Amino acid sequence: METGAITSYIDVAQVTLYAFWVFFALLLFYIRQEDRREGYPLEADQSGFFNRDDWFFVPPAKTFLLPHGLGEVKAPNDKRDNADRPVPGIRLGNFSGSPYLPTGENPMLDSIGPGSWAERADKPDLRHEGDPKIVPLRVAPGFSIAEGEINPVGLRVVGCDLVVGGTITDVWVDRSEQMLRYLEVVTEVGDAPRTILVPINFGVFRKIRDGSRIFYVHALRGEQFALVPGTREAESITLLEEDRITAYYGSGLLYAEPSRQEPLA
Repeated sequence: METGAITSYIDVAQVTLYAFWVFFALLLFYIRQEDRREGYPLEADQSGFFNRDDWFFVPPAKTFLLPHGLGEVKAPNDKRDNADRPVPGIRLGNFSGSPYLPTGENPMLDSIGPGSWAERADKPDLRHEGDPKIVPLRVAPGFSIAEGEINPVGLRVVGCDLVVGGTITDVWVDRSEQMLRYLEVVTEVGDAPRTILVPINFGVFRKIRDGSRIFYVHALRGEQFALVPGTREAESITLLEEDRITAYYGSGLLYAEPSRQEPLA
């Protein structure tokens, strides 16, 4: 027999190749299980029942320890965001994947389409030190607007209809990423002034005819700033609140004006 041969029909190279195939197959199976830890088993959007075809790849539950002593969570756990808040809308077709038409008084709060939000933890995102990442500049020592950049405090926030929604009173900074996240605004619309947050990436700074600057938000009309979801605390924001606030502005891109739901041509 030649060097490396185990028998006249099997050699080391052949065994190594077969072992690699087995290892690679097991690796693919493991990966396909791990990518189903969240969001599975799938739920049929017509019947509401779980897709039992996923049973082979859905992994057994694993316990994850959360940082900062926030307990533990198991995944997968079959929890659904709409278990306690049914979708306030009707289906536009009797087929899988058909869109929903909001039926609530304010479609921008119905958590449908671009306004969808997930049931994230109702606690602030924390830094390694254990304190909130995103806070107003007034309670973030060591942080300030860079020299030469626009300081938005005092500027007016204007909606797509050019109606002033409020005035910027502070800036919220992400102390981990060292970047601006939100603008704190006191509204000038609605029944009474409110303090709300405007995601910095939902608007642009513009100069108007008199040479002054405004913060223009195309997603909303001026009056709609009055209903932006608020925060429980004045100087911190939870993960759930972040999702709901951002979803409100996202939904405005479709629902703020009736014309935005119509065909372009």
